Amino acid sequence: MDLMINLILAAQMLSALAMIGLILIQHGKGADMGAAFGSGGSGSLFGATGGANFLSRTTAVLAAVFFICTLMLAYFGNARPASTGSVLEGTAVTVPAAVDASTAAQIPGNAPAASGVPSAPAVPAK
Repeated sequence: MDLMINLILAAQMLSALAMIGLILIQHGKGADMGAAFGSGGSGSLFGATGGANFLSRTTAVLAAVFFICTLMLAYFGNARPASTGSVLEGTAVTVPAAVDASTAAQIPGNAPAASGVPSAPAVPAK
């Protein structure tokens, strides 16, 4: 099961990286207008419009692979047996039994009122 999850995760990461690269390579909508007026776009590897079709179709296929891998990872992540439990179940939490007076005095708002110094008057609620 772990091997299959690792393979799906690897396929998802590779498709994501390939999609990022293909999206950065593609030209925007404004680049087609320049190619129509002869700005050198017709000398590309795939022809004037062949590159846009090839790159956009490849990006769509990679997006579908990424989406399917995401759904499969979500399914397998939710279908794990309940016996494994939470990651936090094995940790031990220690709580101090009591807080002494010196530690309580260090906490803001818990300092005892000094002798001879009146405490601040309470503000009435409006």
